[in-house]
Formats: sequence, structure tokens, C-alpha cells
Amino acid sequence: MQETMLILHFLGLAMGLGTSFGFMFLGIAGAKMEKADRLKFQLNAMGLSRMGHIGLTLLVISGTVLMAPYWSVLPSSPVLIAKLVLVLVLGALIGIITSIGKKAMLGNPEEQLTKIQPLGKIALLTGVAIVVLAVYFFR
Repeated sequence: MQETMLILHFLGLAMGLGTSFGFMFLGIAGAKMEKADRLKFQLNAMGLSRMGHIGLTLLVISGTVLMAPYWSVLPSSPVLIAKLVLVLVLGALIGIITSIGKKAMLGNPEEQLTKIQPLGKIALLTGVAIVVLAVYFFR
């Protein structure tokens, strides 16, 4: 069971963090386009966010199971607490980004997509920080 959860956890990590990296590279590619083409490209690329949502869901479900032996030591583990807090922050960021993305689909995409860029960078850094803290704690 633990091996299955670990596999799901790593798949979720690949999907979740991969989405952030994917959006970063798509942003670089989009920056080289004309404004009208860039907006259409960015709106079409928003479909990639579904992969990130699935990845985060896999991470949370499998992570909750994998944490079973560690819940008792949580109060005395500041690194683990920081990691879990960053997971909550990442979830909030993804929720905000998703909300803004839906608004972009409904209208005024240029303004809405501009709001997503800094949040996406923060989400990427948060994801990397979570991985670093997990490696540090579980090594």
C-alpha cells in the first residue's frame, strides 16, 4: 500500500510541478507572439491547468496516507510544519489562479492574464520549496 501511495505521490508531483514549469515555458513562447495571437494562445493553454489540479489532488490524497507515521511527531517538526503550510499556500494560489483564469475566459483576458503571471511565479517557487523541504525532512 505504501509503495502504491508513493507512486501516486510522485505522479502527482510530476503533474503538479510539471504544470508550473509548463506554464513558465509557454509564457516564454507566448511573449514572442503578437498581442492578439498571444492572448488566444494563453487562453488555449489554460487547459493545461487541469493537469495541475489532478496532480495536486493526487499529492494531497497520497500525502495524507503517507503521513500516517508522522502525524504524532508533527508538533515537534518545524520543517514538516513549514512544508504542510506551503502546501496550503500552494492550494490557495492555485485556487486564485483558477478563479482569475475563469474570469479571463469570460472577458477582458489581457487584464486577467496579467494578474496570473506573478501568481504563477510564486506558485512555481512554492512548489519547489515544498519539494526541498520534503527531501530535507524525509531523507
